[in-house]
Amino acid sequence: MGKTLKLLGATGSIGKSSISVIEKFRDKIDLIALSFGQNVKAAEKILEKFHPLYIASLRKEDVVYLKTKFPYIKNIFWGKSGIEELSRLESDITLIGISGADAIIPTINAFNSSRKIALANKESVVMAGHIINRLKHENKIDLIPVDSEHSAIFQSLLGEKKDTVEKIILTASGGPFRELSLEELKNVTPRDALKHPVWSMGKKVTIDSATLANKGLEIIEAVYLFEVSPDMVDVLVHPQGIVHSLVEFKDHSVKAQLSVPDMRLSIQYALFWPDREDALIEHLSLYNKMLEFYPPDEEKFPALSLAKEAIKYGGSMTTVYNRANEEAVKLFLNEIISFIDIPKIIENAMNRHIKNLVKNPTLAEILNIDKDTK
Repeated sequence: MGKTLKLLGATGSIGKSSISVIEKFRDKIDLIALSFGQNVKAAEKILEKFHPLYIASLRKEDVVYLKTKFPYIKNIFWGKSGIEELSRLESDITLIGISGADAIIPTINAFNSSRKIALANKESVVMAGHIINRLKHENKIDLIPVDSEHSAIFQSLLGEKKDTVEKIILTASGGPFRELSLEELKNVTPRDALKHPVWSMGKKVTIDSATLANKGLEIIEAVYLFEVSPDMVDVLVHPQGIVHSLVEFKDHSVKAQLSVPDMRLSIQYALFWPDREDALIEHLSLYNKMLEFYPPDEEKFPALSLAKEAIKYGGSMTTVYNRANEEAVKLFLNEIISFIDIPKIIENAMNRHIKNLVKNPTLAEILNIDKDTK
């Protein structure tokens, strides 16, 4: 029997890639519990293959239906509170594939129910990185990032001393609008923004990639995950998506992790770390490959500079940055605001919050600030 796994967010973009990995290594990974949002058909297919004993969904009728169809299921949970309850079930590994701020409580719960957390959710670290770091150290939990960029940094830091690190360099594809002018950005549509040139992702993270807010969130995440100062994290635009991130050391040597762009690799690595398993993805060939690197244009994409400002303030400001961005992305996808309005909404929310900044917020304070940010 393999290591037991809870998969939170089983039918989303990360969940689908995770299922592909689990299917390849069924003798080593035992999927015992999963949560999903509303895609009951996708969940049904997973249950047919893997027979997890515990399931949770946002809608009661979905899990009741699945329990009726699959009587081997031991227990069902529903609603946000049900997903949070399922995250408390014991397992060797918890993979957090839930997107957005809804992952924060399940992530924190996992520190008391698993020995390893494979984390694909940025927002929980962005909002509560100081709490997560405390739980990681207190409980001696292996926290392995699943984002391709942070996985690359994690791998590049292995065997190195922390005081030898000079710079962490996150790579960004630049999104679909890298070569557009600021004037042209005023007229782009949600449909345009959802055409990512490299990665296949969910709608929200794809829009974040287009605004570079995604890279802004990753800067904040890197500061917490690797416990470095904000001025040690930088960004390079790398359109090919082959160099997933780099670390520069004080002797000015640079280590990087390269592969074809495929999320299954970082998921597989997180599940099996510190070991490596046989490949699921294609070989990387660098023959006749052009690898390009450019500085990001923060004038055209101010969401990036706003993230740098948010992490320098620290405390509750990163929660405000995250929530304001989530709300703005919803408005853009619903065609209520323009693309260039997204960073304006983030900036306005941050400016309003300065006088109410909480330097070391509790979880309750984080959740209240998240709820109140518009």
